[in-house]
Amino acid sequence: MSKFRKSSHTVHLLKVHLVWITKYRYKVLKGVVGLRVRDIIRQDCERMDIQIIKGVVSPDHIHLFINYPSNIRISDIVKQLKGRSSRRIQQEFQELRKKYWGCHFWGIGYGAFSAGNITDEIIKAYIKNHDHNNLSDDDFTVVK
Repeated sequence: MSKFRKSSHTVHLLKVHLVWITKYRYKVLKGVVGLRVRDIIRQDCERMDIQIIKGVVSPDHIHLFINYPSNIRISDIVKQLKGRSSRRIQQEFQELRKKYWGCHFWGIGYGAFSAGNITDEIIKAYIKNHDHNNLSDDDFTVVK
């Protein structure tokens, strides 16, 4: 199987490391909330044909290393992932609405880092060693 993605007129291998935080850096992505955020992100990535290479849900931020199709902008990927997960989490966990009274679950902005000059192994090792106390489920973990 080729590692390159192909469409009608392109061949590409686009990878990016995305990072975003919860608003006020509240440490709410623990336990059931963290697992649910992971599930929502997985569903959205699958729907948008995005492959999650590695990921971590930490108590106050998300790391995702993804392979994405060339027809989707990174800003649209983040907008979709943050928007849908924020809406769903606040609907499902009513107690979070008191902390996030403006209906904004995620902090403004995000970090996007291409895998150009750094090898994939370095990013994977960074994410894997991000925190040693985590609930492992293949390549997308939730930190306790």
